[in-house]
Amino acid sequence: MARTVVWSETAWHDLEQVADYIAQDSRHYAAAFVREVRDAARSLATFAERGRIVPELSDPAVRELFVGRYRLMYRLVESTVQIVAFVHGARDFRNL
Repeated sequence: MARTVVWSETAWHDLEQVADYIAQDSRHYAAAFVREVRDAARSLATFAERGRIVPELSDPAVRELFVGRYRLMYRLVESTVQIVAFVHGARDFRNL
């Protein structure tokens, strides 16, 4: 069953900030990274359960994929995948 993938404003803003940071050194790599993240998010339309459960939350509906060193966190709600956060893996998620 295909799901609809929807980005939260916060998650999209986080991705834009990361892209802006990478673009300071290379606009090419920034664009490639954004494509990689967006492709990973789009893949959740058909393979939403493939991500691991976010360990800090222990909620089977909240999962994550790693894209490079970043955590793409999402919530499964009926036929929708809600991208809720995009954070560096070294950040302490509990303090966000």
